[in-house]
Formats: sequence, C-alpha cells, structure tokens
Amino acid sequence: MVLTPGRQAITARERLLEAAYELFSTRGVRGVGVDELIARAGVAKATFYKHFSSKNDLVVEFLKKREERWTLGWVEAMSAERGSTPEERLLAIFDLFGEWFEREDFEGCSFINVLLEVGPAHPGGRACIDHLESIRGIVAARAQEAGLKDPISFAHSWHILMKGSIVAAAEGDTQAAKRAQAMAKLLIEQHR
Repeated sequence: MVLTPGRQAITARERLLEAAYELFSTRGVRGVGVDELIARAGVAKATFYKHFSSKNDLVVEFLKKREERWTLGWVEAMSAERGSTPEERLLAIFDLFGEWFEREDFEGCSFINVLLEVGPAHPGGRACIDHLESIRGIVAARAQEAGLKDPISFAHSWHILMKGSIVAAAEGDTQAAKRAQAMAKLLIEQHR
C-alpha cells in the first residue's frame, strides 16, 4: 500500500485500476500491455494476477470505473446541477460536452472507443454495450420526468446525438455539442 498526501492508503488493486484508467481512456485497450500496466502501477506481475485473472477482467473493471466517474459522476451529476427542469438537465449534457470538447485532454468516449476496438463479442465490448445502455437509461428517465412521449425511443435518438457529437469532436469539430444541442431541442419538441 501507498499513502496519499491525505494519508489514505491506496491498494495495489486501486493503483492498477488508476493506471488502467489513465492508459485505457487515452490509448485504448489493445495498445496497452500488462507489462506497461504493472510498471505504471508499480506492482509485480504476480500482484496483477492476484487481483485480475486477465487483462480482459481489468478492462471490464476500468469500464465500471469509467461509468462511475464519467457517466454518473460527471454527465448525470453535473447536468442535473445545471438544469432546474428535466428538459434543462437533458440539454445541459451538451453544455458539458461543449466544454469537454474544447479541453486539451479530450479523449473521446471510452465506451465507444473500446466497443469499436474489441467488438461486441469481447467481454469489454459486452460491458461497453451495458454501460451505453445505462446512459440511455438516464436520458429515458429524464424524458419520462419531462412528460415526453416514448421515453425509450427518445433516449435512443438522443444517444445518437450524444455519440455523434463525440465522434465529430474527435474529428476536430469543437462546435459539435452546439450543433447536437440544436437538434436535441427539435427532438424534445417532436416528443412532447
């Protein structure tokens, strides 16, 4: 264990997860090997295999951590703070995205990236599909709170706007969130 400045112990497992988070979110999963992960985490190979039976297991755990931090801790929580109505909270997602797209460390969506990298049959790909469904669940719940028609269909269409704006931003379009938000407003009207 290592002590942080606040004297909180960080376990080897947590160090491995943090190393995976940093490396996988910026470089993908295929381009990062176990040796690099253990070197970054400062643990022995035996320690890696004590906590994770394979790199695939670590990929799945990384995706869970990404959902905690990105989906729940950032997209859901921060958009909820920025809007006073369910519709405003939905639209605030694109305000967050606009800020994210302009950051130097914009890395795209790990769920999209990993799914495309490994495919839907891979354990990581299946986990991505589940986590993307979770994001749609948040959107559907807000649509239902807003009294919109067919919240499930709405969430699928909304999610296309979210994913499309992320890909467009990866292409260099820093205005992608504003464009998506304009289309999102029309989608809300369509589902009233």
